[in-house]
This record gives sequence, structure tokens and C-alpha cells, in this order.
Amino acid sequence: MTYAQLTRFMLPLVLTALVQELSGQFLNGGMARMPRATETLAAFGLAFGIASLLSGILTQARQLSLVLVEHEQGYRTVFRFGIIAGIALSAVLALCALTPLGEWLIGDLHGVDPALTDVVLLAFLWLIPYPFLRGLTRIYIGTLLRIRRSEIPAYGTTAGISLSILAVFTLLPVDFVQRDPILLPVFATYAGVLTELAVVIWGHSRHVRFPPQHNAPSLEMAYVVRFFWPLALIMAVQSGTRPLINIFVARAVDGTEALAVLTIVYALGHIPYGWLNEVRNLPTAFREANNLTKVRRFIFGCGAFSFVWMAAIVWTPAADYILQTWVGISPELAMHCLIPLSIFCGFPIVVSLRSYIHGIGLLQHRTQAMAPSAPSRVATVILVLSALSSVDLHGATRATIALLSGHTVETLVVWWSIRRGGKEIEVTEV
Repeated sequence: MTYAQLTRFMLPLVLTALVQELSGQFLNGGMARMPRATETLAAFGLAFGIASLLSGILTQARQLSLVLVEHEQGYRTVFRFGIIAGIALSAVLALCALTPLGEWLIGDLHGVDPALTDVVLLAFLWLIPYPFLRGLTRIYIGTLLRIRRSEIPAYGTTAGISLSILAVFTLLPVDFVQRDPILLPVFATYAGVLTELAVVIWGHSRHVRFPPQHNAPSLEMAYVVRFFWPLALIMAVQSGTRPLINIFVARAVDGTEALAVLTIVYALGHIPYGWLNEVRNLPTAFREANNLTKVRRFIFGCGAFSFVWMAAIVWTPAADYILQTWVGISPELAMHCLIPLSIFCGFPIVVSLRSYIHGIGLLQHRTQAMAPSAPSRVATVILVLSALSSVDLHGATRATIALLSGHTVETLVVWWSIRRGGKEIEVTEV
């Protein structure tokens, strides 16, 4: 294995992640140019945060295909698990949209006004299929990564994003969208999701072939559940951190403005480092025992590159230009974004280390050792937000400090948990 092979595997995933993050800025820019822009940004931030929490539980479903599937029977078991889990998570979102649970969650728990609550509930209703569709997509992506065809998921995401951006420009002047602005991000989101799913299904049917089971052991549903539940817990916490932070932020005096700022900052700040989450696939995709040293160096090099990239954007006048010209927000709102974006510069180092340790845990099938990191992240976020509640900081700044603190403690805990098991962090032959 060479660094060139690692780069060829990662490049489609990196470009995909970057294009995906950039598309979020087009979506934010579209909402910023709609009537009631701050309300729309805040409402979609709340609704999509909950939908992402649910769909995020299945984000690591691709690891089931990547790590566990050895034959046709194993694939059928994993696929069946993904279908059941996706339907269950979409049902939870349906409960939020169609029962008093949604009003309690948004109106009472978040403390937002009734008008904004109604907009969020409408977004919930439209987003009901979203968790199921995202889970299904992840299953197919995992089968493609297993055969190192990372370019096909990249094609799918790029095509989906292109359709999503086209939908933003197409729908901006449409009368019914102008009257109900929350439909713009909802329709644009589905344009991307459905296109990506279609492409990865095509890639799977064309390129993926599993050998028959023969004498290989069967993959039992119980083992899939045992392998997956720690990943689901971790991803639920990672996806749920944003809605949790939103609860604290929404109750502040500057709640609506802070939610709008966070919607922008999350999307923009994620661009330089979000793709680092993809490097956790490398230890399994290049599983030969003598590859770990190069994989480790490659991952940490990616983290350093991401940090330099983020600093070059955030700590220069480019940030203000992007916020006011590209995204199209007001100078006042842009000013409140600058400090949170500066705090985001700490994420590349933390995320690259976390992704490497996660990759080793996945390769060794030691997902249960990773589980304690999830509650540690939640506890840290709550403690930091509580400690900063009396500090004279903008709500978005407090939220970003808490988020980085949660990431840091989570990374330290997962490192300690993997080491505590008595194994060195090393690759074994599989």
C-alpha cells in the first residue's frame, strides 16, 4: 500500500464531503433571501437538527456493510436490519409532526413562540421519510466502500448536491415557496437525497457481487445489533448534540438570532474539517497488518492540512466576505458568526484523532469499547453550557465552546476506552 492509494481512495470521499458542505451554504443563502429569513433559518435549523439526530443514528450503517458483510447471507441480514431501523426512526419523526409530542418538544422544551413552532412542525411533516432514505443510502455506500469503489458514492452525492442547488435557484421565485419559505430547504433537501440514493443503488447493482455462503458462518441479526448499538449511540449523541445545544440557546434572550447564527456557523465551519470523519474507513478498507503506520500518518497529515485550511479562511477577511457576499446575511448577523467560526479552528485536530481511534475500533469489532464516549460528550456539553449561562457571551459563542469541549472529552474517553481493553491499537490480520 502507498500514500497514493490512500489518496485515491479518500479523494472522492473528501471531494464529496466538501461539495456537500458547500451545498449547505447555497441552501442557507437561499433561505437568507426569502421572506422572514431569520424565522426560516431558525425553524429549519430546529427541524433539520431533530431529523438529523434520527437519521444520524443510521449514519454508521455503512460500517455494517463495510465491516461485517462477507457473503450474500450477511448482506441480506444487514439490509433487513437497515430497513427495519429506518422505518422505526421515520416513525419517531412522524410522532413529532402529528402528535402533541412535537409541540412539547419545540414549543415547551425549546421555549420558542407559537408561530415558529408551527413552521417547525410543518417541516417535521415533510421530513418524515428522511431518516429511512438516509439509512438505506448508507447501507449501499458501505457495500461500495468494501470493494474500494469510493468514486460511486462520490458521484451520487455530487449529483444529489447539484440537483439540490438547482432546486434552490429554481424555487426561489416560485409563488407558493415565497408564501411558505420553509418549503425551499425541504424540497431542495429531497432533491439531493433521492438523487444520491438512485446513484448508489445503480452502483451497487452494477459492481457489487457477494460470494455464496458455503461453509462461512452465518451473520446473525443479534450480532449485527450488538455491533451496531454502540455506533448508533455514538452517532445519536453526535447528531443530538446540536438539538441539545439548541434547547439552551433558544431559551436565551437572543435565542432566535443565535439559532440563525448557529445554522450558518455549523454549515460553514464544518466545511474544512467535516471530511475528516471519512478517514475512519481507512483501517478497514486497507486492513492488511503492515498498513497501519502509513494509515496513521496519513490521517494525522489530513488533520494538519484541515487546520491550516480553516485558519486561512476564518482568521482572514475572507470570512467576512463569505458571510456577507456568499451567504448573503446582514453585517450584524455576520459579526456574531466570527467568534464561533474562530473556535471551530480547534475541531480538525480533535476530529482527526477521534476518526483514527474509531477506525481501529471498527476494524477490531470493538464497538462496545467506544460506547462510553457518547455519554461523556453529552455531560460535557451540558456542564459547559450551564457554566457559561451567566457569562456575557452571545448564545452562538457559548454553544460553539460547549460543542468543542464535548468533542475533546469524547475523543479522550474513546482513546482511554480502547486502550483500557488491554490491546495495543494495532491492526490484526482479518
